[in-house]
Amino acid sequence: MTNNFKSCILLCGGMSRRMGKDKGSLIINGKPMILHILDTLNCEIDELIIVLNDKERIIEYEKFIDKKSYSYSIKIIEDEIKNKGPISGIMTGLKKINTNYALILPCDSPNISKNFINLIFKKLKNFNKDGLILYHLDEKIEPLHSVYSKNTYKIIEKLIKNNKLDVKSLINELNCEFIKIDNKNIKKRDTENINTKKDIENLFY
Repeated sequence: MTNNFKSCILLCGGMSRRMGKDKGSLIINGKPMILHILDTLNCEIDELIIVLNDKERIIEYEKFIDKKSYSYSIKIIEDEIKNKGPISGIMTGLKKINTNYALILPCDSPNISKNFINLIFKKLKNFNKDGLILYHLDEKIEPLHSVYSKNTYKIIEKLIKNNKLDVKSLINELNCEFIKIDNKNIKKRDTENINTKKDIENLFY
């Protein structure tokens, strides 16, 4: 495996309680939200693992994701352990990647930019730590817009067994490099999540 091969894991397992419906398939500007992210990833990565939390949603996503339209391979897989939050989705995806690292993204960040994707993978050249974690000026971290090594799944398995399900607990176990979201190289809008219908009004500004 090589750092030159670019893997991304897209988490779509959330319950979307605040939105009231599945967010990845939510139609925004004429197409499902997740497709805005897939379009941005085009020609920037080599493989994408999409993690969903049940077989019914996998069938639904398979209907509107045309895998032949993208430059990278796409696998849509089921979360290995249900109802354990994003940490389980990260673990499930990491087991399937064909490289040493993967960029983790949530399905509800349609403002993600090619510049962001390109910058993150540039930083992975000759990278040898467990994770590459973004953080804001107020020091709040962005664990779901960050990078983890493939072997991290072994640590996650232990955390889940001990019912430690927050991603911050995982980061505390890792040797990570931290990158500031400075609105110059990395912009805040790249990490913005769509959680409510009001959030949609501020999209693509």
